[in-house]
Amino acid sequence: MARSIPPVRRRRSSVLLLGAAAAAALLLYLLVMASGRDEVRPVRERCTATVSGASWSLNPDQAVNASTITAVAVARGLPPRAASIALATAVQESGLRNLNYGDDAGPDSRGLFQQRPSQGWGAQEQVMDPVYAANAFYDALVEVPGYQDLPLTVAAQTVQRSAFPDAYADHESEGRAFASALTGQTPAALGCTLGPAEAAGDPDTVLAAMSALYGEQQAMILGEVLVVGASGEYGWSLAQWAVANAKALNINDVSYDSRTWTRGNGAWSESDAPAAQVAIKTAPAPAGSG
Repeated sequence: MARSIPPVRRRRSSVLLLGAAAAAALLLYLLVMASGRDEVRPVRERCTATVSGASWSLNPDQAVNASTITAVAVARGLPPRAASIALATAVQESGLRNLNYGDDAGPDSRGLFQQRPSQGWGAQEQVMDPVYAANAFYDALVEVPGYQDLPLTVAAQTVQRSAFPDAYADHESEGRAFASALTGQTPAALGCTLGPAEAAGDPDTVLAAMSALYGEQQAMILGEVLVVGASGEYGWSLAQWAVANAKALNINDVSYDSRTWTRGNGAWSESDAPAAQVAIKTAPAPAGSG
């Protein structure tokens, strides 16, 4: 008489087959998801200054503050050394962040330079304004005899009177690199890698922001493009200011002096851009925004 196969063995075989199929399906799913993540992985947004073979990076908000500090120096006709000192100081004091609280130097310290209203730097709302704070720093710096020739930490400490006077020197190379790029001394030195703009840009808004820092510009607007007449280092200062502010102002491309920067790859590339015009192309309205 033939023996029948115990039911339990049939169930076990079915379970094993189902388990193998599930494992294969899970593996396929994970592979598909992994390949999809490669395509949609968010961009790590950074602004990098590369000067003399060395590179330094900031996030976009820090880059905006660095560009503001430097633009104030350019508008005042100060040498790049002044911007280097100011930037190194702001990195040490606040990490180039506009802090609405104090550090160990005093509970009322505020802003990019941690300036204290109780020490005569101005009201809290004033030192929280990056343009006011930068001007206040430069007002004090230019009163330091021979500041351009002093060691950076000595010049900064004379202005700041910090409890850590030697710390400014730690940021001298970084301050010099961003100052060199943002004053226009080093062409095409500042690039920002950014994700797609989240809203449409406005050339009028870009021009207003630029003029508020640098003064009135010779400019015209052609559709989504702001064209500013400029040349030499000043043109490069404007162009790299626009790159530093590309995320905040929804700028897609900046062209000047045979180079064009685009936010997608963050780099400057060769182009036919004229040497006497800075062209700043703002982002169109995102698809589906109505």
